[in-house]
Amino acid sequence: MIYLTGDTHRDFERIFDFCAENETTLEDVLIILGDAGINFFLDESDHELKKELSTLEVTLFCIHGNHEERPFMIDSYLEKEWHGGMVYYEEEFPHLLFAKDGEIYDLDGRKAIAIGGAYSVNKFYRLSGGAPWFPTEQPSDEIMDDVECALAKVGWKIDVVLSHTAPLKYEPCEEFLDTIDQSTVDKTTEQWLDTIEDRLHYERWYCGHYHCSKNDGHLKIMFEDFEEIS
Repeated sequence: MIYLTGDTHRDFERIFDFCAENETTLEDVLIILGDAGINFFLDESDHELKKELSTLEVTLFCIHGNHEERPFMIDSYLEKEWHGGMVYYEEEFPHLLFAKDGEIYDLDGRKAIAIGGAYSVNKFYRLSGGAPWFPTEQPSDEIMDDVECALAKVGWKIDVVLSHTAPLKYEPCEEFLDTIDQSTVDKTTEQWLDTIEDRLHYERWYCGHYHCSKNDGHLKIMFEDFEEIS
């Protein structure tokens, strides 16, 4: 089985409960749509969290969010092929996998592309307070090129898109925080995803980031809900 859920931000209680209730195994995959928070403090606390998560009877497959470091910036991560695409992993934790943006994965016969990253609306609050913030949070020009090249190779046709944020036209504006001046928010990633969505023929698009659940036709924003991939 292949399941999806939204951001966890280091709180995996619902993940443990879900796996227990559904009697998952390591053959099952649970996709976290960004901000898993596993590579967050970049210290021993991350390692302890990974040890805890390694007891889960499921394979975690994490899309890159904006509140975590990219695995290629961390020396302990290696690359391997998984379901037809490359993923990042650590030898000590072989069932904690991190998607490489622009890779296309075969998920139970469905072709799925990973497009992670977003802008942190609380960036300056984090910087002023000493909380972790990562300059690599948004996709670079190189990553954007990789994504577009991968989609061009498949004729701009894909079954599933797995992203962290949503194309600009699908932003859930009703969920925006009143304390954030939206004119200060860098929406480069969302604007770029708009251009992708305009050209792409796809069946389903799943994303997280907004801490809400919303189904808008072919695109679904997820948070604490779970769904079997379709």
